[in-house]
This record gives sequence, C-alpha cells and structure tokens, in this order.
Amino acid sequence: MKYIDLHTDALTKEGVLSVTEESLKKGGCFLECFACFTPRGGLCETLKLCNKFEKMCVSSGYRWVKRAEDLEGEGIHAMLTVEGGEAVEGNIKNLHLLHEKGVRMMTLVWNFDNDIGGTHGGRAVGRTSTAHPVPRAHPERSEGSHRLTDFVLGDSSVASLPQNERVSTDFVQGPSVASLPQNERVSTDFVLGDSSVASLPQNERRSLGLTPFGREVVERMGELRMLVDVSHGSDALFFDVAAWSRKSGIPFVASHSNARAVCAHTRNLSDREIKILADCGGVMGLNFYDEFLSSDKSAAGQKSALIAQISHILKVGGEDVLAIGSDFDGIPQNAYLKTAADMPRFLEDMCEIFPSRVVEKLAHANAERVIREGVG
Repeated sequence: MKYIDLHTDALTKEGVLSVTEESLKKGGCFLECFACFTPRGGLCETLKLCNKFEKMCVSSGYRWVKRAEDLEGEGIHAMLTVEGGEAVEGNIKNLHLLHEKGVRMMTLVWNFDNDIGGTHGGRAVGRTSTAHPVPRAHPERSEGSHRLTDFVLGDSSVASLPQNERVSTDFVQGPSVASLPQNERVSTDFVLGDSSVASLPQNERRSLGLTPFGREVVERMGELRMLVDVSHGSDALFFDVAAWSRKSGIPFVASHSNARAVCAHTRNLSDREIKILADCGGVMGLNFYDEFLSSDKSAAGQKSALIAQISHILKVGGEDVLAIGSDFDGIPQNAYLKTAADMPRFLEDMCEIFPSRVVEKLAHANAERVIREGVG
C-alpha cells in the first residue's frame, strides 16, 4: 500500500537518516514532504535548503510536486515545505519568494512564538524587529528539545472559556491550577481546551494566536495555494486559522500532530480542534515521536499507542481527517517505526485492526485530497 508522509526533517538532519531514497522505495512511499528547518529560522538558510531539495530531486529522481497535476505518475513524489514562519522574516515579499522556489506548505511556528503567531508552549523569545518581531535563534533542533518537567498535567476540573471568548485574555480555571489576579490576565494566560491538556507553569502561560502580520501571511498563502500548517501552534493560533479556513473554504493541516486526549501534551490537538479540522476538510498527520504517543517507549507500547491514537481520532473526527506526519529525522528513532522502510509493516498491522478503507485513507487518500484542494 502506498503512503504519503506530510513531514520529515531529512533535509536538515546530518548523519544517518531514516528517510532516504532506499528507505522510501522499500516503504512504498508515494509522496514525501521535505521540510526546510534551520536553527536560526532565516530566509537565507532556508533558501539554501530549497536548493538542496532541488538537487536531491534531480539526483534521486523524485517527482517534484508544485501543482495537483504533479501527483500523477509512478515513482516517489516530493513536496517542499517550510517549518517555522521565521523564514519569512516579517516581509510578505519573502513568502512570494519561497513560493517561487517551490514551497507548497508552511508550518507557521515552531517551538517559539514568532512574528506570525504563538506556539504550543507559549514561549516568548527576544525580539529583533519592531515592525514584525522575529525571535532569536532556535535551540538545537529536536521535537523533544524542551524538558518534560516544563509541563504540568492539568486535571478534570480545568474549564475553558466559550469559543467566542477565546482571545488573548483567555484564562485557565480549576482548583489545581494557580491563577493570576484579574488585572494580570492578559498575554500570560494560556488556553486549555479540554481536561487532558498539559499546561505550562503559571508564569509561562500565554495565549497568542495569529498576529496582524500572521493573518496577512495566512491570507496570502491561501491566494498562492500554499497549505497552512498549524502543527506546533497554540490553541489560539489554531482557532484563528480555522476561522480563516471556514471563511475561505480552503482546508488547512496539522502536518505532524496527535490527539491530546490520548497523550496529554500541548503539541497534540484537543478533541474540539480535531472536530473543527475535520469540519474544515483538513487532515492531521500522525506523529511518530514517542513523547507524543506514550510513556511506554517499547515497540509494543508504541504500536498500541498509535492504535489508540487512530481509534480516538476516528471516533472524534471521522475517517477523512487521518493522515501520516512521521517527523522522521526530526525525532529520535521510534522503537516500532525506525525508518521509512518500516511503513509497510505499520500499514499491514493497522489493516488487521481497522477496515482497509480506513487504512487507505490514513495512508494516502486523505492527504492527497487536501494537497489537491490546497495546492490546486
């Protein structure tokens, strides 16, 4: 069975890779999305990765996908993406340049707020621009670069504001969560969408959605037919993008995010977000990072966690919202799924549990539909 993977960091990682021409062939990959991620998040370094991608397509014979019609034919297809809107550097002209270089999807933020919007952990960094603030350099690249002790699990008493009140003054309630005085409930507050969410310590709680510049970026991405990716984003950013998607009729994606109700982490989506994403015609790619799946890091534990994720997402969002976003080469190797060559076994295992129709949608059909609609 062929598959589409919405996210790999193979362009960035040095050394032994999980995603190679050989592993993609063995895995039966139909389309791999290669992300440009740079430690400093700058345009210059991103453009270098774009050039690296172009050379890779030539040397490996990948079919470069820039339009829906490029999805035709046999062989391995490849799509160029950007992880972290810092690459735009606060200038909308740079977004056009990235599009001209062949970028067809962009993850708006990474693990720190930028001039486009807020991140999942609500982490502010130093600013270097007054017009469109740009963060300092990222730490060493890793999905797990944060410390697990940074997060405090919420509990069933946590209540959230109604959707129409979720702005920058959203506030976390519940006896187990210490609250700020009313006059301090501004940008330091963090939105908790449901009882399973993991929250930051109170003094780090912030809620930042799309900035005015971020709204301009999202709207222009829609015009350019670049897929908007909300993985790594805050809840507030998710809801802002969803509002744009509903208005424009253009689907968006969470390229490598799991379900928060199954594994309580701010990088995962709440049930409400999964439902909204499905309603907007978008997809979420299952992330293979073990910290976003289960505390049981064994192969059996990770397999069970993925089954639990799929089961829950099917229940909440239906069959059409499931996709794959492995995050290979951006994460430590998963004991169950170490490289792209392991994908056939994963899909075969899933076919023993779920209807083949559902696995086909998870493997490639849902992602292909959104790419065709979003990229055009």
